[in-house]
Amino acid sequence: MSSIVLKQPEPSPIVACTISRDVQNFDLLIEDMETALGENWGDLGFAEALAFLNQPEANSLEFVAVAIDETDEDDLVMLGEIITLASGKGIKVILIAEDVSPAALHQLLRQGADEFVPYPLPENELQSAIERLQKPQAPAPSAAPVAIDRATEGTGALLAVQGLAGGTGATTLAVNLAWELANVEKANPPKVCLLDFSLQFGSTATYLDLPRRDVVFEMWSDTETMDDDIFRQALVCFEEKLWVLTAPKDMIPLDMVTSEDVNKILDVARRHFDYVIVDMPTTLVQWTEAVLNASQIYFSTVELDMRSAQNALRMKRALQTEDLPVEKLRFCLNRAPKFTDLNGKSRVKRMAESLEINIELLLPDGGRAVCQSADHGLPLASAASKNPLRREIAKLASSLHELGKSDAEAA
Repeated sequence: MSSIVLKQPEPSPIVACTISRDVQNFDLLIEDMETALGENWGDLGFAEALAFLNQPEANSLEFVAVAIDETDEDDLVMLGEIITLASGKGIKVILIAEDVSPAALHQLLRQGADEFVPYPLPENELQSAIERLQKPQAPAPSAAPVAIDRATEGTGALLAVQGLAGGTGATTLAVNLAWELANVEKANPPKVCLLDFSLQFGSTATYLDLPRRDVVFEMWSDTETMDDDIFRQALVCFEEKLWVLTAPKDMIPLDMVTSEDVNKILDVARRHFDYVIVDMPTTLVQWTEAVLNASQIYFSTVELDMRSAQNALRMKRALQTEDLPVEKLRFCLNRAPKFTDLNGKSRVKRMAESLEINIELLLPDGGRAVCQSADHGLPLASAASKNPLRREIAKLASSLHELGKSDAEAA
């Protein structure tokens, strides 16, 4: 009698792992991993992940999903080691975060995470992230040299944005205004350049998820030899519509730059672009005057509080004392009271009257979506198109463009 041998089915290969303090805290992630991979995935704790990634068996992984929340911020060093180790082995990293501070999130993304997905997971977002990771990597358009069309050289409009206090939304306004201007017309969109002059803490690169290039520091260090080609190499492109001069990769002293340096860069930018948006540092420096004199409009963002009121008054007096064009200032109130908030509107009126200024732009509170869009490296138009702040900035861009066309026709 012949014996029958039952062949055991081979175990399914593990192609991905979740890495978390406790995966049960991320039940939606478990469901999405099962939907995407069936049983072909595993789960590891932080310490287990460090040990496993050093073993040959880890080479078969296609990606890991690192899930963290605010309680894990004390373990940023270990998390950074996990991400760096995975990236070094060619394993893609999806970072899934809930209520994590922007600073911590930015640090982990800089250490090699390939994708970021917020938690709770939006529908099908994990599957989309996996599909993006599986696509063949093409050279990023932002890393390619920017082709400046010299046939349309002219003098572009210069719009500067400066916050008169921290957290008043100056960079948010600058980045989103630049993007709205770049998309203000479908048939013949204007060419727009965003310059980050906040040389120490500039974050336009973070807001648009762009690389900071070494050539930026080299350009600022020696503007005397800068030409159109060097300026072009310093720019990076966002979605083939907006060109950005990011802040340097390393922090540099603000007094290293002179008014002559700034004027040369502004002149080159205005020759090649229809609109040049400058994100200024909060601090007044010697070359602030150069930007103010060159700009058509100098947006100054404030909030409805005492610090903003005092700083607005100081700014106004400083310009008047030096006989500078204070009339170019356009005060923008961030987180303006809603239409039905009569008490808030009364406070705005009293603030304007006491400072003897006009608050010409009221920017509504965009809520948590504003911070989330910046963390995701997307403008509000892409991340939250119906957001009230986005709508107000879009209206501003449209009115500025119409005004620019009217002036051009009149000339």
